[in-house]
Amino acid sequence: MIYANIWLTVKDAKDVPEIRELLREQGKLSRAEPGCLRFEVYHSQADETRFLLCERWASQEALDAHRKAKAYTEIYQPKVLPKAERQGHVCTLVE
Repeated sequence: MIYANIWLTVKDAKDVPEIRELLREQGKLSRAEPGCLRFEVYHSQADETRFLLCERWASQEALDAHRKAKAYTEIYQPKVLPKAERQGHVCTLVE
């Protein structure tokens, strides 16, 4: 199981509405991918430029396939990442 949490900070506040919609679409597409067990997009109430992606993938292979799928290659990589700073954290679940 792969747990990934990604903080995104939008570089220019005027881009926040666009990024929010792009992340909404990315989340919808990602949740439909094989091996995606969880893909949630949170928008900070404390800082409008911050988003948190909480992802859970069944395996490294599923995550690798995600990085070749439409949500990543047509939305996240070309449209979101140029407008946001990314801090990714692969995590271990503490029960």
